[in-house]
Amino acid sequence: MSASTTAGSPRRTLGAGLALLAAGCLAACSATPTPQAADTPADTPAGGGTYTVWDPYPQYDKTSDWVKLLDTCGTQAGVTIERTGHDTSDLTNKALLAAQQGNPPDVLVVDNPVVSTLAEAGVLTTTAENKLDTSAISPNLIAAGQSGGNTYGVPIGANTLALYYNKAVLDQAGVDIATVKDWATLTAALEKVKAAGKKGITFSAIGTEEGSFQFLPWFWGSGAQLTKLDSAEGVSAVTLWTDWLKKGLAPNSVINNTQTTSWQEFAGGDYAFAENGTWQLANAKETGFEYGIIPVPARDGGTAAAPTGGEFVSIPVQQDTARYATSQKLVTCLTSTDNSLTTVTALSYIAPTEQVQTRQSTDNPELAVWVEAVKAAKGRTGDDLGTKYPKISEPLWGAVQAALSGAKDPQQAMTDAQTAAASATQ
Repeated sequence: MSASTTAGSPRRTLGAGLALLAAGCLAACSATPTPQAADTPADTPAGGGTYTVWDPYPQYDKTSDWVKLLDTCGTQAGVTIERTGHDTSDLTNKALLAAQQGNPPDVLVVDNPVVSTLAEAGVLTTTAENKLDTSAISPNLIAAGQSGGNTYGVPIGANTLALYYNKAVLDQAGVDIATVKDWATLTAALEKVKAAGKKGITFSAIGTEEGSFQFLPWFWGSGAQLTKLDSAEGVSAVTLWTDWLKKGLAPNSVINNTQTTSWQEFAGGDYAFAENGTWQLANAKETGFEYGIIPVPARDGGTAAAPTGGEFVSIPVQQDTARYATSQKLVTCLTSTDNSLTTVTALSYIAPTEQVQTRQSTDNPELAVWVEAVKAAKGRTGDDLGTKYPKISEPLWGAVQAALSGAKDPQQAMTDAQTAAASATQ
């Protein structure tokens, strides 16, 4: 559906691109204050001078490892880096407007589900055009940056979802975590926990992208596809969550929980499990109780595909195409094997290459489960859904909300969601 924009060719009209924006920060990121910084890149000639980088990390200042790496890559490329950190929810709009005005940044770091939006709007060059090497990147991770048969950047790293568990709660209930391998054994464990006077599992089912993000491991883990929401597999995933609420194995608060508030419930110490992400690792160490982590189980066993969070480093279309060579050096430096470990450590991500993932697991065995989860993960815009994904995600989270609240039974909720999604993506 998306056509690539050849370097130097006229850019497609961007007005339509503004209408294609997915809602806000697409779940696997945290809101941070918008910095007070210049938004307009300097107009400098290629070969030396100043190159602009926009990223969604305003929380990092010049003393951070991330910004130090940017400066190092600039020095190696013989240029000065002018970096601006934007709030994630604003960055896509700013990138579209900058491209429309003819002054995009040289390098753009953007949340992976937004890549297809920018690509379809003609904002980004393809890796075939900019000569970025993606051969070492895990195929399931690079897929989030692909649209219409083209690749539009390099993933800087990935995060995803897994299940945290409270060891003391499970021990009190007589649950051996090694027995939790699929939906049936997880539900059995929750029933034992409830019988022991504790609480089962908490997660986020809020009526936003966060709700879809948290539901997708169960949806995909059932064998369902986003192009057929009302399949028997998809309905079974909604039924699983609905039954947990009916049986008191999960709290009614999940209907309004964000990932932050569901984590707060788990951190209180009464819940056996919480579905959450790599970004909670630091908070997990501060809970005061012993915890562990397992991948989200698929319905019939194995690791469910959870959605990937994380950003892509892309090169926007420039009027001066001679700038691409230096931009390519900058992106290659930021994503090189030697620098990737620094980058993913600074950003609390799992690396996008197997070589660096192995180093992460060796250096920090606690990350092994996250490496396993990321290897099984998939991009929300994958399967060439691209900009169709937000139009499917909204009916999906609406269906989950309707089923959990009792407004509709799971089958009707997903049937209605499929009708809405089909209409929106025609």
